[in-house]
Amino acid sequence: MTAVTRLEERDVSGLDTMDEAAFAGVAERHRRELHVHCYRMLGSFEDAEDAVQEAFLRAWRRRETFEGRSTVRAWLYRIATNTCLDLLEKRRPRPATGGEVRWLQPYPDHLLDELPAVGADEPEALAVARETIELAYVVAVQHLAPRPRAVLILRDVLGWPAKDVADLLGDSVNSVNSALQRARAGMREHLPAERQEWTGAEDDVANRELVRRFTDASVAADIDTIATMLRDDVRFAMPPTQGLIVGRDAVIADWVAGGYPEMAGLRAVATSVNRQPAVGYYIWHEASGSYLPITIDVLRVSGGRVTEVTIFDRDHFARLGLPERLPGGSA
Repeated sequence: MTAVTRLEERDVSGLDTMDEAAFAGVAERHRRELHVHCYRMLGSFEDAEDAVQEAFLRAWRRRETFEGRSTVRAWLYRIATNTCLDLLEKRRPRPATGGEVRWLQPYPDHLLDELPAVGADEPEALAVARETIELAYVVAVQHLAPRPRAVLILRDVLGWPAKDVADLLGDSVNSVNSALQRARAGMREHLPAERQEWTGAEDDVANRELVRRFTDASVAADIDTIATMLRDDVRFAMPPTQGLIVGRDAVIADWVAGGYPEMAGLRAVATSVNRQPAVGYYIWHEASGSYLPITIDVLRVSGGRVTEVTIFDRDHFARLGLPERLPGGSA
């Protein structure tokens, strides 16, 4: 038992007798990891915000149900998971189809940095923490039915025993194990084929250089140079307004049809989203005398090529910590 766990158990021995402020102090310790958990379940940053708020409200109203047989952290995960399942039940009119997830939103890396640290001596845990927040994983999860989705995240991401997951879902261990196998099979259908090859790839010097060259070509609207950096089977999406497009020729044709080559003179600010390289682009706005936000490109890189481009609109700039404008002149 760690010192943190001992402290938590000591602090919450009288959870049902706490006032609202004291209870909130206990729950708030776990907000970020619960938010990321709900984000994996729901694929939307804003829906995750709503889910955590609802989960905290449910926890406060049901605080007498905490009997101390598990940690408060595990108890809150149970409530948050059931909250997400309820939200997914309401969402059924908008399922993910094909490779498209229209409600997908980016998760800022500076908020992911608030998660409890994973030790450098736990390489597998580090890989799981990184890979399971990347957009490709979050998108693949959205294609699973709600309960197998919950099973997959609780078992493979959080490492919960099958019995604990069964207790949470009110199901048998055999049913949980069966759901996990179905979920893993479903993930294989939607995850990139080279999944095992791209763990940590974004940290390679060569790939950072590729992102730099991609950004420079994008700023210059040099579509021919951009094309040389895209893999043949590159995937492009622009939620919520653009369905999934697969293949370099199709992606380039879509960008050209959208008038992209006429957008020379952009400015760019590098950032990171979902533990992936990302670039915020700005375009000159004469009336304000500054460059204003237009889009954010989130890239996935593999084998020396850009293999996925997901573009989000300017509504996300503030949340991602990007400037609201850039001055005229050099960026």
